[in-house]
Amino acid sequence: MDTYNAGARSQVETRSDGDVRIVVMAGEFDIDNVADLRIALDPAAPDVTRFVLDVAAVTFVDSAALGIMLQPALDRPVVLAGAVPRRLARLLELTGADLVFATAPSVAEGTVMVVPPRRG
Repeated sequence: MDTYNAGARSQVETRSDGDVRIVVMAGEFDIDNVADLRIALDPAAPDVTRFVLDVAAVTFVDSAALGIMLQPALDRPVVLAGAVPRRLARLLELTGADLVFATAPSVAEGTVMVVPPRRG
């Protein structure tokens, strides 16, 4: 497991479950502190077929962070796991990004669930 801490405002932890990269996000994510998130969600990551993002402890996401969250979804599933905080859910709804991400009630379920292909 790798842990990154961008000051006191956010934290990113990653671990692998086979070919699934699990990314635990906590705190506020904006243009000033997305470097660790960018590393964790590298769309060119070798041998990663799915990203599962535990977003339950996210308190804020700006457009820069949302863009990083969307990048790997261009060619593989990205699952938001756990209870999606109200503010994040609203941002996803307003931007249409809620149609890009699959959702699961838990990280464990997000790693194994069948994700239907996106319609282009």
